[in-house]
Amino acid sequence: MRQIPLDIQLADYAVFDSFYEGANAAPVFALRKLLAGNRGLIWLWGGVDSGKSHLLQALVADAGMNHLSSVYLPLSEPAMRPGMLEGMGSSGLACIDDVQSIAGDPEWEAALFRLYEELIQSQGHLVVAANVAPSGVGFALRDLESRFSSGATFRLHALNDQDSLQALQKRAAWRGLTLPLETANYLLARVNRSPSRLFALLDALDKEALAAQRKLTVPFVREILGSAL
Repeated sequence: MRQIPLDIQLADYAVFDSFYEGANAAPVFALRKLLAGNRGLIWLWGGVDSGKSHLLQALVADAGMNHLSSVYLPLSEPAMRPGMLEGMGSSGLACIDDVQSIAGDPEWEAALFRLYEELIQSQGHLVVAANVAPSGVGFALRDLESRFSSGATFRLHALNDQDSLQALQKRAAWRGLTLPLETANYLLARVNRSPSRLFALLDALDKEALAAQRKLTVPFVREILGSAL
């Protein structure tokens, strides 16, 4: 795991190379080009498992490789406090996740407004993620809604069945695993198809295969799933 200030850890898999774009090529392209611009604001929105957090953390990882100061803040975490935003306006990049969780809170909204203004003045980048578009979050501070609506807004689409298959194989390849098509289809037919569940299962199968010195064949996966049940 990679660690940044405030003891927030980024997932090791959260890089652009492990993200399957599917119908989300446009937002991924915009994010990958963001750091090359003078300044930028992007709002990402989508449902659970649409990849918002993955992309925010991937952007922070890219910033680190380019020696650009950055911060990732998941506002839904209980430990988050508005005061944590102080001084972050001088960062080259701020990625704010789950912003809908603080909508309507005057202290949080004021802190976010200040952060926005400071980043704009310092030619920094701001990427915000929520489960809805800016107009639907329910900000009490209208100026904040206006500011967040001024940037590029992208909806992240959920994966369909074919996308899930491709995403699973891409994640496996990124981890250095060979996941045969037959095995991938076997998994999709028998387990919860949410990306987070599929990827967690893949990680578990990776460990089991390494320990047993086995390949991810259907018989082996069937054996492991049977043991788990």
